[in-house]
Amino acid sequence: MADPAPQPQEDLEDTVRRAEPDRWLASRFIPMGQGRDAAIAVSAFDHVLARVPFQVSEPLMGEIRLTWWAETLDEIYDGRPVRAHPVALALADAIRAFGLARSPLDATIEARMGDIAPEPFAGEAAAVAYADMTSGAVMQAVAQALGAHANLKAAQFAGRAYGLAAMAHRRAIGGKTRLPEGLEVESLVDDALRQARAGLEALPVQAFPALAYACLARRYARGAHISVLEKQLRLVWATASGRL
Repeated sequence: MADPAPQPQEDLEDTVRRAEPDRWLASRFIPMGQGRDAAIAVSAFDHVLARVPFQVSEPLMGEIRLTWWAETLDEIYDGRPVRAHPVALALADAIRAFGLARSPLDATIEARMGDIAPEPFAGEAAAVAYADMTSGAVMQAVAQALGAHANLKAAQFAGRAYGLAAMAHRRAIGGKTRLPEGLEVESLVDDALRQARAGLEALPVQAFPALAYACLARRYARGAHISVLEKQLRLVWATASGRL
Protein backbone atom coordinates (compact mmCIF):
# COMPACT_ATOMS: atom_id res chain seq x y z
CA MET A 1 0.00 0.00 0.00
CA ALA A 2 1.39 3.42 -0.91
CA ASP A 3 1.20 6.22 1.61
CA PRO A 4 -0.71 9.04 -0.15
CA ALA A 5 1.07 12.23 0.88
CA PRO A 6 2.87 14.34 -0.05
CA GLN A 7 3.14 14.31 -3.85
CA PRO A 8 6.65 13.95 -5.36
CA GLN A 9 6.74 17.53 -6.61
CA GLU A 10 5.85 18.93 -3.23
CA ASP A 11 8.60 20.89 -1.55
CA LEU A 12 9.28 19.13 1.75
CA GLU A 13 10.73 22.27 3.24
CA ASP A 14 7.47 24.10 2.57
CA THR A 15 5.56 21.20 4.12
CA VAL A 16 7.62 21.49 7.30
CA ARG A 17 7.35 25.28 7.30
CA ARG A 18 3.55 25.04 7.30
CA ALA A 19 3.10 22.01 9.52
CA GLU A 20 5.99 22.34 11.99
CA PRO A 21 6.88 26.05 12.01
CA ASP A 22 9.01 25.89 15.17
CA ARG A 23 11.22 23.18 13.72
CA TRP A 24 11.41 25.02 10.43
CA LEU A 25 12.47 28.26 12.12
CA ALA A 26 15.16 26.43 14.08
CA SER A 27 16.43 24.82 10.88
CA ARG A 28 17.24 28.30 9.52
CA PHE A 29 20.18 28.34 11.93
CA ILE A 30 21.70 25.28 10.25
CA PRO A 31 24.00 26.19 7.36
CA MET A 32 23.01 24.77 3.99
CA GLY A 33 24.92 21.59 3.25
CA GLN A 34 25.63 20.95 6.93
CA GLY A 35 22.56 18.98 7.92
CA ARG A 36 19.67 21.31 7.15
CA ASP A 37 18.20 18.91 4.59
CA ALA A 38 18.44 16.10 7.13
CA ALA A 39 16.60 18.20 9.71
CA ILE A 40 13.83 18.84 7.19
CA ALA A 41 13.66 15.15 6.22
CA VAL A 42 13.35 13.96 9.82
CA SER A 43 10.72 16.59 10.60
CA ALA A 44 8.74 15.65 7.47
CA PHE A 45 8.93 11.97 8.47
CA ASP A 46 7.54 12.74 11.92
CA HIS A 47 4.79 14.91 10.41
CA VAL A 48 3.70 12.15 8.01
CA LEU A 49 3.45 9.72 10.92
CA ALA A 50 1.63 12.18 13.18
CA ARG A 51 -1.18 12.75 10.74
CA VAL A 52 -1.90 9.08 10.02
CA PRO A 53 -4.48 8.77 12.83
CA PHE A 54 -6.39 11.72 11.32
CA GLN A 55 -6.45 10.20 7.84
CA VAL A 56 -8.01 6.83 8.60
CA SER A 57 -11.51 5.76 9.58
CA GLU A 58 -10.51 2.58 11.39
CA PRO A 59 -7.47 1.49 13.41
CA LEU A 60 -6.46 -1.30 11.03
CA MET A 61 -5.89 1.16 8.20
CA GLY A 62 -3.74 3.28 10.46
CA GLU A 63 -1.67 0.29 11.49
CA ILE A 64 -1.17 -0.63 7.82
CA ARG A 65 0.10 2.86 6.99
CA LEU A 66 2.48 2.95 9.92
CA THR A 67 3.70 -0.54 9.09
CA TRP A 68 4.39 0.77 5.56
CA TRP A 69 6.78 3.26 7.12
CA ALA A 70 8.42 0.61 9.28
CA GLU A 71 9.03 -1.39 6.11
CA THR A 72 10.50 1.73 4.51
CA LEU A 73 13.04 1.89 7.34
CA ASP A 74 13.84 -1.78 6.68
CA GLU A 75 14.61 -0.91 3.06
CA ILE A 76 16.81 2.02 4.00
CA TYR A 77 18.83 0.27 6.70
CA ASP A 78 19.16 -2.92 4.65
CA GLY A 79 20.58 -0.93 1.75
CA ARG A 80 17.76 -1.92 -0.58
CA PRO A 81 16.00 0.34 -3.12
CA VAL A 82 13.65 2.71 -1.32
CA ARG A 83 10.03 3.18 -2.34
CA ALA A 84 9.39 6.28 -4.41
CA HIS A 85 7.91 8.59 -1.80
CA PRO A 86 9.52 12.02 -1.34
CA VAL A 87 9.76 11.75 2.43
CA ALA A 88 11.14 8.21 2.23
CA LEU A 89 13.75 9.24 -0.31
CA ALA A 90 14.78 12.35 1.65
CA LEU A 91 14.99 10.34 4.86
CA ALA A 92 17.10 7.70 3.12
CA ASP A 93 19.51 10.39 1.97
CA ALA A 94 19.77 11.77 5.52
CA ILE A 95 20.29 8.36 7.11
CA ARG A 96 22.96 7.35 4.62
CA ALA A 97 24.75 10.71 4.65
CA PHE A 98 24.93 11.05 8.42
CA GLY A 99 24.67 7.48 9.69
CA LEU A 100 21.54 8.19 11.70
CA ALA A 101 20.64 5.59 14.30
CA ARG A 102 17.44 3.70 13.64
CA SER A 103 16.10 3.49 17.20
CA PRO A 104 14.71 7.06 17.43
CA LEU A 105 12.92 6.63 14.10
CA ASP A 106 11.42 3.32 15.17
CA ALA A 107 10.31 4.97 18.40
CA THR A 108 8.29 7.58 16.53
CA ILE A 109 6.41 4.87 14.65
CA GLU A 110 5.71 2.95 17.85
CA ALA A 111 4.41 6.09 19.57
CA ARG A 112 2.07 6.91 16.69
CA MET A 113 0.62 3.40 16.83
CA GLY A 114 -0.80 4.44 20.19
CA ASP A 115 -2.47 7.46 18.59
CA ILE A 116 -4.56 5.39 16.20
CA ALA A 117 -7.15 4.45 18.84
CA PRO A 118 -6.12 6.98 21.46
CA GLU A 119 -6.76 6.59 25.15
CA PRO A 120 -5.56 9.06 27.78
CA PHE A 121 -2.08 8.31 29.05
CA ALA A 122 -2.18 6.11 32.12
CA GLY A 123 -0.20 8.68 34.06
CA GLU A 124 2.83 10.92 34.16
CA ALA A 125 5.29 8.21 33.13
CA ALA A 126 3.30 7.36 29.99
CA ALA A 127 3.05 11.03 28.96
CA VAL A 128 6.80 11.48 29.44
CA ALA A 129 7.58 8.32 27.46
CA TYR A 130 5.39 9.53 24.60
CA ALA A 131 7.15 12.91 24.50
CA ASP A 132 10.51 11.11 24.48
CA MET A 133 9.44 8.87 21.59
CA THR A 134 8.11 11.73 19.46
CA SER A 135 9.67 15.15 20.01
CA GLY A 136 12.61 13.67 21.89
CA ALA A 137 13.34 11.19 19.11
CA VAL A 138 13.17 13.90 16.44
CA MET A 139 15.60 16.12 18.31
CA GLN A 140 18.02 13.22 18.85
CA ALA A 141 17.96 12.27 15.17
CA VAL A 142 18.54 15.84 14.02
CA ALA A 143 21.26 16.41 16.64
CA GLN A 144 23.04 13.33 15.34
CA ALA A 145 22.87 14.69 11.79
CA LEU A 146 24.49 17.88 13.11
CA GLY A 147 27.42 16.06 14.67
CA ALA A 148 26.24 14.91 18.10
CA HIS A 149 27.17 11.25 18.40
CA ALA A 150 28.35 10.47 21.91
CA ASN A 151 25.79 12.18 24.14
CA LEU A 152 22.24 12.81 22.97
CA LYS A 153 20.68 13.17 26.42
CA ALA A 154 20.37 16.93 26.11
CA ALA A 155 18.35 16.45 22.92
CA GLN A 156 16.17 13.80 24.54
CA PHE A 157 15.31 16.00 27.51
CA ALA A 158 14.82 19.11 25.37
CA GLY A 159 12.45 17.12 23.17
CA ARG A 160 10.63 15.88 26.25
CA ALA A 161 10.10 19.45 27.42
CA TYR A 162 8.88 20.63 24.03
CA GLY A 163 6.63 17.62 23.46
CA LEU A 164 4.92 17.89 26.83
CA ALA A 165 4.56 21.65 26.47
CA ALA A 166 3.05 21.33 22.99
CA MET A 167 0.43 18.92 24.31
CA ALA A 168 -0.36 21.25 27.20
CA HIS A 169 -0.74 24.16 24.81
CA ARG A 170 -3.04 22.16 22.56
CA ARG A 171 -5.18 21.28 25.57
CA ALA A 172 -5.26 24.92 26.70
CA ILE A 173 -6.70 26.08 23.38
CA GLY A 174 -9.34 23.36 23.33
CA GLY A 175 -7.59 20.76 21.21
CA LYS A 176 -7.59 17.04 21.86
CA THR A 177 -4.64 15.45 23.62
CA ARG A 178 -3.98 12.26 25.53
CA LEU A 179 -2.88 14.12 28.63
CA PRO A 180 -4.77 12.86 31.70
CA GLU A 181 -6.85 15.35 33.63
CA GLY A 182 -4.96 17.02 36.42
CA LEU A 183 -1.48 16.26 35.11
CA GLU A 184 0.82 19.12 36.13
CA VAL A 185 2.79 19.70 32.95
CA GLU A 186 4.67 22.88 33.86
CA SER A 187 6.76 21.16 36.52
CA LEU A 188 7.57 18.28 34.15
CA VAL A 189 8.67 20.78 31.50
CA ASP A 190 10.84 22.67 33.97
CA ASP A 191 12.48 19.44 35.14
CA ALA A 192 13.14 18.31 31.56
CA LEU A 193 14.69 21.67 30.67
CA ARG A 194 16.97 21.50 33.72
CA GLN A 195 18.18 18.08 32.62
CA ALA A 196 18.63 19.30 29.05
CA ARG A 197 20.80 22.20 30.22
CA ALA A 198 22.95 19.84 32.26
CA GLY A 199 23.85 17.98 29.07
CA LEU A 200 24.46 20.95 26.81
CA GLU A 201 28.20 21.06 27.46
CA ALA A 202 28.54 17.61 25.89
CA LEU A 203 26.68 18.76 22.77
CA PRO A 204 28.68 20.13 19.81
CA VAL A 205 27.93 23.80 19.22
CA GLN A 206 26.79 23.12 15.66
CA ALA A 207 24.15 20.67 16.94
CA PHE A 208 22.36 23.24 19.11
CA PRO A 209 19.73 24.20 16.46
CA ALA A 210 18.40 20.64 16.70
CA LEU A 211 16.96 21.49 20.11
CA ALA A 212 16.89 25.29 20.11
CA TYR A 213 13.11 25.47 19.77
CA ALA A 214 12.78 23.93 23.23
CA CYS A 215 13.29 27.53 24.35
CA LEU A 216 9.57 27.95 23.60
CA ALA A 217 8.50 25.14 25.91
CA ARG A 218 7.87 27.15 29.06
CA ARG A 219 5.59 29.58 27.24
CA TYR A 220 3.66 26.76 25.59
CA ALA A 221 3.30 24.92 28.90
CA ARG A 222 1.53 27.99 30.28
CA GLY A 223 -0.89 28.00 27.36
CA ALA A 224 0.53 31.20 25.90
CA HIS A 225 0.11 32.24 22.29
CA ILE A 226 3.55 32.92 20.81
CA SER A 227 3.74 35.20 17.79
CA VAL A 228 6.11 34.48 14.94
CA LEU A 229 8.17 37.51 15.92
CA GLU A 230 8.50 36.33 19.50
CA LYS A 231 9.50 32.87 18.31
CA GLN A 232 12.16 34.35 16.06
CA LEU A 233 13.55 36.54 18.83
CA ARG A 234 13.62 33.70 21.34
CA LEU A 235 15.32 31.39 18.84
CA VAL A 236 17.92 34.03 17.96
CA TRP A 237 18.67 34.56 21.64
CA ALA A 238 18.82 30.81 22.39
CA THR A 239 21.09 30.08 19.45
CA ALA A 240 23.39 33.03 20.12
CA SER A 241 23.71 32.21 23.82
CA GLY A 242 23.55 28.42 23.59
CA ARG A 243 20.95 28.41 26.35
CA LEU A 244 17.41 27.08 26.67
